[in-house]
Amino acid sequence: MSLRVEILVTSDCPHADGTERMIRRIADFLAPGAEIARTVVADAAAAERLGFPGSPTIRIDGTDLEGLDVGPAAFACRRYGDGDGVPPEWLIETGFLRAVAPRHVLFLCVANSARSQMAEGIARSLAGASVTISSAGSAPSGINPYAVRALEEIGIDASTQVSKGVDSIRELNGPAVDAVITLCAEEVCPAWLGDALRVHWPLPDPASATGSDEEILDSFRSVRDEIGRRLAATFAE
Repeated sequence: MSLRVEILVTSDCPHADGTERMIRRIADFLAPGAEIARTVVADAAAAERLGFPGSPTIRIDGTDLEGLDVGPAAFACRRYGDGDGVPPEWLIETGFLRAVAPRHVLFLCVANSARSQMAEGIARSLAGASVTISSAGSAPSGINPYAVRALEEIGIDASTQVSKGVDSIRELNGPAVDAVITLCAEEVCPAWLGDALRVHWPLPDPASATGSDEEILDSFRSVRDEIGRRLAATFAE
């Protein structure tokens, strides 16, 4: 699949070159052969004509990284969710994922007990019925009850989810895995040897948290919310 990536910037944008380098690096890995074009927005009239919400703006196959409704045109600097003028790498990755429209997304970590289980539950709630969602681990140990509780708080029932090994995913009927998201941070993530688009989101393992019941649950909430933020962008209409 050939994708078109548009980078729209003002001539004096201090983030233009760094953003373009990052996009080209990510595209080389996720979408080799993608057409990448840079457009300089000259003035406020051009910003209005192009629907340009600020510099830098990135569109993949015509869709802004942050979705369709990104606010009014503005001949100004742009700030992303974290307040930075450069979009985070994960946001660019979700733009490519959204454009590729995978049919089977697999979340991987080691134990398949916390991060990948929460990702499975959240993704299944956001993805359309045509998208298969799976999770697995290299050493599955059973779903962590805090993961179930954290998902229950946002209206997702994960009580029937089970911890699975990577080999079990290869044996599934249905569409082949075409996108793999690994979530390990301090551990060595399991490898997926099939032909698939690969994204790595290193997030801390909430299962290693200590303290009171509420403190441990807060660790799961924090990771849950970050996974949710990224998957909301991945599956945005």
